[in-house]
Amino acid sequence: MNRPVLVIGNKNYSSWSLRPWLLLRHFGVDFEEIRLLLDTPGFATEVLRHSPTGKVPALHDGEVAVWDSLAICEYANERWLDGRGWPADLRQRALARAAAAEMHSGFTALRTQLPMNSRRRPDGYRWDAAAQHDIDRVQALWRQLRRDHGAGGDFLFGRFGIVDAMFAPVAVRFDGYGVAVDDTAAAYLQALFALPAMHEWRQAAAQESEHVAATDALSRPL
Repeated sequence: MNRPVLVIGNKNYSSWSLRPWLLLRHFGVDFEEIRLLLDTPGFATEVLRHSPTGKVPALHDGEVAVWDSLAICEYANERWLDGRGWPADLRQRALARAAAAEMHSGFTALRTQLPMNSRRRPDGYRWDAAAQHDIDRVQALWRQLRRDHGAGGDFLFGRFGIVDAMFAPVAVRFDGYGVAVDDTAAAYLQALFALPAMHEWRQAAAQESEHVAATDALSRPL
């Protein structure tokens, strides 16, 4: 049987690609990776061979094509994970889906002002009140989920799952921009960065030679 194919962008910059990649790798799903270079002349043409939206990531599993990070995670959960991507408890599963959906559709200021850049290190860059509001909300949500549902492991619902994969790029942002975090967030970031799959992604990102100038240059105070 042919391996599924996951089409992603640069590991330094593609937050959406990190999410399903991390989930698949963490759970040991064997897949082929196709990496397309973002913000290059050939990207727009090449990506349309794999994704009808012209965006990454996209997953191809035989005749099945799935695009969008969360949809890919849901498909993987049913196809390979036997439901392990979500908590077993119905109420916890509902909360985990709500948190993942909030990440999927929200936090616009955080995304815009602290774009994904895995190679980035803190340099005094600052963001405005709207982005800080998003940062505060993320940490409040993490505190709530860890306090009420985190028993049995180091992740939001104990064991690593889809909701953690959805927040993994936020961990990279917090680290790269020097975001001040509380004790709960600090421990959660440590758990995410300790994952072998997360380490593999960041090591590969560090070896990429491609640069997106607008993202790499983002260091001016707001």
